[in-house]
Amino acid sequence: MVAMLDKPGVVLTLVFGAVIVLFGSFSQLLLMFVFLFLSVMVTKFGYQEKKEMGIYEHDRSWENVLSNGLIPTLSVIASFFLGLGPLPFICSVSAVASDKFASELGVLGGSPLTLAGFGEVKPGTSGAVSVTGTLMSILGAALVGVASVFLFGITPTTAILVALAGFAGSVADTLFGVFEEKGLGTKGTTNIICSIVGALIGMVI
Repeated sequence: MVAMLDKPGVVLTLVFGAVIVLFGSFSQLLLMFVFLFLSVMVTKFGYQEKKEMGIYEHDRSWENVLSNGLIPTLSVIASFFLGLGPLPFICSVSAVASDKFASELGVLGGSPLTLAGFGEVKPGTSGAVSVTGTLMSILGAALVGVASVFLFGITPTTAILVALAGFAGSVADTLFGVFEEKGLGTKGTTNIICSIVGALIGMVI
């Protein structure tokens, strides 16, 4: 997993991990490892087809680590000082996992439609949706919910809410992806918005 990161990305990952352990728990750190593992798996899945489409991204930079790990890490700190519990963190991780599954697996099937006019666009276009991408988005969020049952002892009902929160974050990512395609924002900013939505929903579950 670390081999996919550049050196600044590795350093930032270690910093985030240390902060999570300091202000949170090993269960929270383990959930981040679950996300990292799943992220690598879906990135490598169908890599040849992604290469042919020109959208395969093997190496990840510190910007990618920042956009995916900032809000979960801040959620841990906020929960430590405000007594919010682990759900904001869990739901923010669910959101980034949901978006990761949608973007990495959704491109492998179906014809995406842009939300800006609902015209057909090429796979990998921000602000676009497909049936495959939507289903994969739900799967990614659900896997974090299932993992949290074992790591945090949450109930199956809460795990479903975690999955829904993660999916909502992915939907927000897609909506803001429309602006990204117009030059307003980047993939990093939409990822952060995605995880913020997940964390906010986690605060009210």
